[in-house]
Amino acid sequence: MIEFLRSSLRTSILEMVGGGSGPPVAFLTPKGDPGLFGPNSMAWRVHADFVSMMIGGIGSLCLQALHPKAIAGVWDHSSFRQDLKGRLGRTAFFIAATTYGPKDMALKIIDKVNNIHQNVHGIDETGSPYRASDPHLLKWVHLTETYSFLKAYQKYCSPALTPRQQDEYFKEMKVLGEMMGAVGLPDSLLGTEQAILSFQEELKYGDRAKTIIDLLTHFPSSVQTKPFTVLISRAGFANLPDWALKLIQKPIPSSLERLLLTSSVNLVAIPVREALKNGVAAHSRKRVYGLS
Repeated sequence: MIEFLRSSLRTSILEMVGGGSGPPVAFLTPKGDPGLFGPNSMAWRVHADFVSMMIGGIGSLCLQALHPKAIAGVWDHSSFRQDLKGRLGRTAFFIAATTYGPKDMALKIIDKVNNIHQNVHGIDETGSPYRASDPHLLKWVHLTETYSFLKAYQKYCSPALTPRQQDEYFKEMKVLGEMMGAVGLPDSLLGTEQAILSFQEELKYGDRAKTIIDLLTHFPSSVQTKPFTVLISRAGFANLPDWALKLIQKPIPSSLERLLLTSSVNLVAIPVREALKNGVAAHSRKRVYGLS
């Protein structure tokens, strides 16, 4: 019965990102391959927690939506408005492949995404031209993702990270960001926070951003996953900097509201982590150490 409930929970959770319920066997080979980072990296540690990654992912999408040029490519060249789960699923696989996958898998998906970016261009909602391969826009996407992931991880999984560990995460992720075409990336938490603030004058809460914020606020889900998705969505917005909440016209949570939200997420996270404990990170560790 316990195994049935665990399997049901796992399937429900993965439904949020359009994922399947089967084990990630592709991450088991080739034996001994550490991938781009290796099991002792901060990237492996931070990205292993599904709950905080979902919260960070929602926060990063909110921030990215505020840049007219950054969101234009997604708006013009994807079906995310009709298939948000599919979009999140593809993003989740990219993160899994580049963090935990063997080196060949990681390099192939990086090359694939870079090639796609070369053909994504057009005019944004302000009338300005954009191209997805623009290093400046790639920097914004990288900054918002890494900042949001680490902030959510510290809030809901491991608040005891040292400043050195935090900076190590950004130093590792800088390597990936540069492989994706971003330039001028910081290698510390402070540098990342400052770089994000430097983009503020470029941000706009336009009609497209409002559509995306509304979609994330009312995350599409089944009756079974609705309570979980509502909680994760609320946590994702609470993960935003105060200035971003003001920009998207959402109230800044009080200290009590944040405390209650954190307690709720931490409670729900217990069975979620148990249900997903044999996921990508666990399979990849078996690959690296040659375990069966």
